[in-house]
Amino acid sequence: MTNGAPMMLDAVARIALREIRYNLLRSMLTALGIIIGVAAVVTIMALGEGATARVTSDIASLGRNLLIISPGSNKRGGMYVPAKSFESADVQALEREIQGLEGVAPTANQTAVVVFGNENWATQVAGTSNGYLAIREWPLALGRAFTEGEERGGRPVCVVGQTVRAKLFGLQDPQGARIRVKKTPCTVIGVLAVKGKSTFGTDQDDLVVMPLKAVQRRISGNMDVNYIFLSVRDPAGIDRVKADVERLMRQRRGLASSGEDNFQANDMKEITRVVESTTQVLTALLGAIAAVSLLVGGIGIMNIMLVSVTERTREIGVRLAVGAQERDVLLQFLIEAMMLAAFGGIIGVVLGVGLSALAAQALKVPFVLNVPMMFVAVAFSGLVGIAFGFFPARRAARLDPIEALRYE
Repeated sequence: MTNGAPMMLDAVARIALREIRYNLLRSMLTALGIIIGVAAVVTIMALGEGATARVTSDIASLGRNLLIISPGSNKRGGMYVPAKSFESADVQALEREIQGLEGVAPTANQTAVVVFGNENWATQVAGTSNGYLAIREWPLALGRAFTEGEERGGRPVCVVGQTVRAKLFGLQDPQGARIRVKKTPCTVIGVLAVKGKSTFGTDQDDLVVMPLKAVQRRISGNMDVNYIFLSVRDPAGIDRVKADVERLMRQRRGLASSGEDNFQANDMKEITRVVESTTQVLTALLGAIAAVSLLVGGIGIMNIMLVSVTERTREIGVRLAVGAQERDVLLQFLIEAMMLAAFGGIIGVVLGVGLSALAAQALKVPFVLNVPMMFVAVAFSGLVGIAFGFFPARRAARLDPIEALRYE
C-alpha cells in the first residue's frame, strides 16, 4: 500500500504526457498564452534589473562621496520663482567652515557655440577649477589641467570633451589649437577621457571646461555660481557634512528658522535611491501588465481542457466503470493542465532570456537575470494551470459512468 500512491501518480502522469504528445499542435497552441506571459515577465524584469544597474553605475560615475549643492526656488505671492545663485564667498565659507571635505568645486554653466575653422558646435561650457575633475574622477586623455595662475587670472584656456573634439577636430590632436567660445578665443590645453551618457540620457562628453573666472568674466558676464560640487573625505560622514552644509547655507542666504530652503543639497545615495525606486516601480507596473497574459493563457487552458473532456467522455466512462475513483480522474486532468502550463512556463523562460539578452544589447543596458523570478514565473504558471484546470477536471470526475458510455 505504501507504494500505491506514487505508482498511481506515475501512471496518471504517463497518461497526461501521452495525451499532450497525441495532440501536440493543440497543446502548444494552448500553452502559447503562458509562453508569451512568462517570456514577457522575464524580459521586463531582466531589463528592469539592467536599467537599475545602469542607473547605479551612471550615478557612481559622477563621483564617489559626492554632494551637489544647487539653487532651488523662493515662494513669492503663491508662486515659486528661481532663487539667487551662489557666490564665490559661499564657496570660500564652505572651504573654511565645513570639516571633512576632500575638495570643493564651484561651477558656472553656460550654453555656447564653439568654433574652429569652418566647424562649429553648440555645447555646454563649465567654468570651474581642477577640483571639479578630481571630484568627478574624470581623468584627461590628452594634455594637462589648469595651472594655478590660469585659474586665478581667469586665462582663456580650456579642456574639451570627446564629443566636442570629434565635432571640431575629427581625429586630429587639438592641443594648442585656438577655438572661439562665443566671442572669446580660447586655447585648448587638454582632452577629457570618455565619460559616456548620463542616467538621464545626456552626453557627458559634450562639454568644454574652462577656469571659473574666465567663464564669469568673458562668457556669462556675471559672477554667479550655479552648482557647488563637494567631495566628502569619509563616506560614513556624508550625512553629518550634508547637515552642516545645509545649516551654513541657510545662514548665509538669510533664511528664517521656519522658512523653506531655497537651495538643494543632494548626495549620490539620495539620487540613486530616488531613481532606483522610480525604475523599480515602472518595472513592477510593466511586469504586472505582462502577467495579465498569464491569466489569458489560463483561460485558454481551461477552454481546451473542457473540449478535451467532451472528446474523451467515453474514455472517462470506461475508466469509471472499471473501478476508477473520481479523484483519479480529477487528478489526471489536473496533472495534464499543470503540465501544459509548466511546459509553457519553461519555454517562456528560455524565450524570455533570449529576448532580454537581445533587448539589453539594443538598449545598451547590462544583461542581468533575476533567477529567483524565473522560478517564481514557472511556479506561477503551474498554479495557473491548476487553478484553471480544476473546473474541467471536476466536470470530468463527476460524469455519470452510464451516461458517459452512451455518449457518441
